[in-house]
Amino acid sequence: MQKEVTPNRLFDPKTAVAVVVANMIGTGVFTSLGFQLVDIQSGFALLMLWVVGGIVALCGALTYAELGAALPRNGGEYNFLSRCYHPGAGFVSGWISSTIGFAAPVALAAITFGSYLSSVFPGLSSNWLALSLIFALMMVHGSNHRNSAGLQWVFTLLKLALIILFCILGFVLEATPEPLSFLPSAMDEHAILSGAFAVSLIYVSYAYMGWNAATYLSSELEEPQKTLPRILFVGTTLVLFCYLGINFIFLYTTPIEAMVGKVEIGYIAAKSIFGQVGADLTGVIMALLLVSTVSAMTMAGPRVLQVIGEDFKLFSYLGRLNQDGIPQRAIYFQSLLAMLFVVTSSFESILIFSGFALALNNFFAVLGIFILRFKEPNLERPYKTWGFPLPPIFFLLLVGWTLFYIIKEKTTEAAYSLLVIVLGGCGYLLSIGYEKYLKKRKKIT
Repeated sequence: MQKEVTPNRLFDPKTAVAVVVANMIGTGVFTSLGFQLVDIQSGFALLMLWVVGGIVALCGALTYAELGAALPRNGGEYNFLSRCYHPGAGFVSGWISSTIGFAAPVALAAITFGSYLSSVFPGLSSNWLALSLIFALMMVHGSNHRNSAGLQWVFTLLKLALIILFCILGFVLEATPEPLSFLPSAMDEHAILSGAFAVSLIYVSYAYMGWNAATYLSSELEEPQKTLPRILFVGTTLVLFCYLGINFIFLYTTPIEAMVGKVEIGYIAAKSIFGQVGADLTGVIMALLLVSTVSAMTMAGPRVLQVIGEDFKLFSYLGRLNQDGIPQRAIYFQSLLAMLFVVTSSFESILIFSGFALALNNFFAVLGIFILRFKEPNLERPYKTWGFPLPPIFFLLLVGWTLFYIIKEKTTEAAYSLLVIVLGGCGYLLSIGYEKYLKKRKKIT
C-alpha cells in the first residue's frame, strides 16, 4: 500500500533534476574512456559513442516520462514492470535495481573517489576512503528530506560548475593539442558498426545510467504527472552536452597511450593540461564531484527496496519509514551492500556485470510502454511520449544490439547477471510462499 507523503516532505523539481544529473555524471564519464581506447582510437567514433549513448538515453527518458506520469509511484522499473507485465517481473526488476542497479554503482563511484584522492595523497587507503564516503552519506540521507535535498543540490551545482570550468581551461590552456581528428573518415564507418563499438556502448550506457533516477522518487515529487517529463528531459540533455565536452577535452589534450586501459582518466588529463600540481588539485576536485554521484544513488535507490517492503510482507522491514518519511532501513541496507562490493570485487567486473543487468532492466521497462498502451488504453496519461513509437523503438534496437554483443564477447559477466535475475525469481517465489503461509496460519488461528 502506498503511503501518503505530506507537502513538507516532498522534493521540488530542482532537487529531482539534481538527482538525475548527479546519478548520471559520475564514475562512467571519468573512467570509461580508457577502456574504450583499447579497441577504438578514432576521435570521431569515440565522440559518436557519447552522442549515440545520449540519444538512446533521451529516447529512454521520453518513454519513462510517459510511464512515470501515468504510474506515479516510487520504485522506477519495479513499479512499471509490476503494472505492465506481472508482480513477479516487477519484483525481479526491483531486485536487480536494489542489488546491482544502485549498490554496485555506489561502490564504483566510491572506489573512484578513493582512487582519485589516494593518487594525490598516497598515504591514504582508497578502500577506506570509499567506505567512509558511503557511510557518511548513508547517515545524511537516512535523516530527513531537508538534509538530503540540501546536500544533493549543493554538490550537483558544484559538479556542473567545475566540469564547465575544466572544459574551458583545458581548451584555452592547451597550446599543442593532440593530432587526433574529430571529423569523419572512411575508416570510421567500420569502427562504428563493429562489435567493439557495441561493447564500448555498454560503458557509455553505464555512464548515462541515472536518466531514469527521478522515477524512483515519483511519490515524493511535487505534481509528478506534470513535472516528471520536464525533469527527465532537462536532466538528460544537460548531461549529454557535459559528456561531449568532457571527452572532447580528454582526447584534445592528452596522449591516447597515456589513457589506454586506465581508470583515473580525469587525473591523467589534468596532469597533461596543468602539470603535477594542477593535477593534484584536479584529483581532489574530481573526487569531490563523485560525492554527489554516491549521494544521488544513496538517495534514489533505497526507494525501490521501500516499495518492495510495502508490497511483500517478507521484506516489510525495509518498507518502514522513519518519523520524517525517509526509508532509513532501506538506505542502510543498500549502503551496507555497496560496502560489501567495495571490499570484494574488481572495478571492471562490477562495471560490465552491473551495466549488462541494468541495460536489460531498462530494455523491458521501455518495452512495457507498448504493453501498457495495449492493456490499459483508457489509463489517464498526462504526458505521452513525443514522436511515439520512434523513441522507444530506437532505444530497444540500440540497447538490444549492445546486449547481444555483451553476451557474445563478455560471457562471464552476462552469466553472472543472469544468475542474479534467477535469484530474484527465487526470492519472489519465496515471498509468495511466505504470504500463503501467513494466510493459512491466520485461518487456523
